[in-house]
Amino acid sequence: MDKIAQLREKANKLPLLPGVYIMLNAAGEVIYVGKAKALKNRVTSYFRGEHLPKVAAMVSHVDDFSVIVAASEFEALVLENSLIKRHKPHYNILLRDDKTYPWLRLDLREEYPVFSVVNRMGTDGARYFGPYGGRGVTKSIVATLAKALKTPTCAKRFPRDLNRGRPCLNWHMGACEGWCTGEPDGEEYHRRMEQAAQILSGGAKELMGQLEQEMNQAAEELRFEKAAAIRDRLQAVKELNNRQTVLKAARADVDAVGFARSARTSFVVLHYAGGDLAGKDLELMPEPMEDDATAVSALVRQYYARRGAWPRTVLLPVEIEDGEPLAELFSQQAGHKVELATPRRGVKRELIEAAARNAREESARAESESERRVKTLEWLQKMLALETPIHRMESFDISNTGDFGIVASMVVFVDGKPARSRYRKFKMKTVTHQDDFASMHEAVSRRLAHYKDGDEKFMPLPDVLLIDGGTGQVAAALQAMGEQGYPDIPVFGMVKDDRHRTRALTAPDGREIGISANPAVFALIGNMQEETHRFAIEYHKTLRKKTIGSRLEDIPGVGPKRRAALLKRFKSVKAVAAATEAELAAVVGPAAARAVYDHFHKENEDK
Repeated sequence: MDKIAQLREKANKLPLLPGVYIMLNAAGEVIYVGKAKALKNRVTSYFRGEHLPKVAAMVSHVDDFSVIVAASEFEALVLENSLIKRHKPHYNILLRDDKTYPWLRLDLREEYPVFSVVNRMGTDGARYFGPYGGRGVTKSIVATLAKALKTPTCAKRFPRDLNRGRPCLNWHMGACEGWCTGEPDGEEYHRRMEQAAQILSGGAKELMGQLEQEMNQAAEELRFEKAAAIRDRLQAVKELNNRQTVLKAARADVDAVGFARSARTSFVVLHYAGGDLAGKDLELMPEPMEDDATAVSALVRQYYARRGAWPRTVLLPVEIEDGEPLAELFSQQAGHKVELATPRRGVKRELIEAAARNAREESARAESESERRVKTLEWLQKMLALETPIHRMESFDISNTGDFGIVASMVVFVDGKPARSRYRKFKMKTVTHQDDFASMHEAVSRRLAHYKDGDEKFMPLPDVLLIDGGTGQVAAALQAMGEQGYPDIPVFGMVKDDRHRTRALTAPDGREIGISANPAVFALIGNMQEETHRFAIEYHKTLRKKTIGSRLEDIPGVGPKRRAALLKRFKSVKAVAAATEAELAAVVGPAAARAVYDHFHKENEDK
């Protein structure tokens, strides 16, 4: 009996109950996870009849399967979500995992609250606003609010920095009220931050009404200067409310989903607040093997789980089989009722059609961009005289300051695009002094050792390995590859010109391969080298900051609370070292201040 017949016989013995099925390959790896109302019917369908090419490809790799019977379709839905998140199966449709949706955090319990950008909503009692499309957008919202309400944008923190020094240029330009002078006072500051929260919560119109009342009252009391100041603030809030559609996107009450299937499948979500289009999210991916309804169900589940915010209504382009349990799941996660609908006519149908148009246009645009990337990789393959197409490229760079903090970065590009979730970094273990060749040897050797040990984070091997440097660094990488048993991976060095731009690739035999004549290849290699250098420098700076901060840990009598207090007051270890004993005593007391002062002054004497 062949393998398919054996699997079909096994599937025929399954119960007609809801549950989750897990497809495994010959190595025992999870390659697909699905759910079913009736396990027997769903699983047997894979092992009989003809299938679309993508489904057939998955089935051809199935060596075995297991099932988990669930108490209900809802329980199966939750379990499927959990298993997909844990295993990230190759054949499941997956959104990329390197995208986050930032939030704004504001703790109004503090005397002088400030906004901070965070990656997720917490449960610490503070207020959270969002999510927004990116950290840059989120920071611009804070800046726009500060401009409208004339709240601080400087690095000063209150009440610590009250009446310390003169007001900055912002005050002289009329962009800030001069809070550092103590006038206006903390009560007014707190009131302005409450107004900022009110705007972010959708209460801009109510705030405008309040400001208008305050302005009229000040004018009646003949306080014309105050009335003029409130008038200016009222006008700024009006402009903010008209201009900042990104604020409305975070408070969307209706989302319309668009889905277009092609070689570059597009998933679009349009956010509507009060009937107005307030924002758009886009995801592009290879064509899924699932049918449209199953794919849309999987995508909306992943999308809202990652976004962490749900509207009142989600309009879907197709009816999905698990609509009822999915609506129940969303309602539980959102804390309010979430409706899933596929309207056939009317205004809501028009919203779905708008999302569908966007999805089709984005898919067509992505296909042309994908074609350009494929062509670029074909040109690169030809220039490097490689026999196989280039899919995964990896590049390495070394960063250090003398003998301190020697680190390496590994950057991964897949199909010509950065795959940031696959980036890796290494802190040297065997190299103790500055030696770029030895450091490159260790980094490449450790990367290949991880693969040899079956570490999924380092799979698969690259089609091309790029090294930041010349023939010396390439030779070090080649030696590591040979020692680990992978001598056949093509490896080239990235050589820079006088303006620090990649001008050529160098082969192991020292032969240079010019790339400047092909702008697309030149841009691809240049971007890859810059990204590798940036990633290495960032890791080195982080390591250096942590190491320098740890100098305080060596001081007797200075525990975590005192270290935190010192850094909060002086901002850096360098400033702590430069402080007088009296300044230190004001923060940590006389005994600890003497220990800190002696520690750094003894260090200086030793040096």
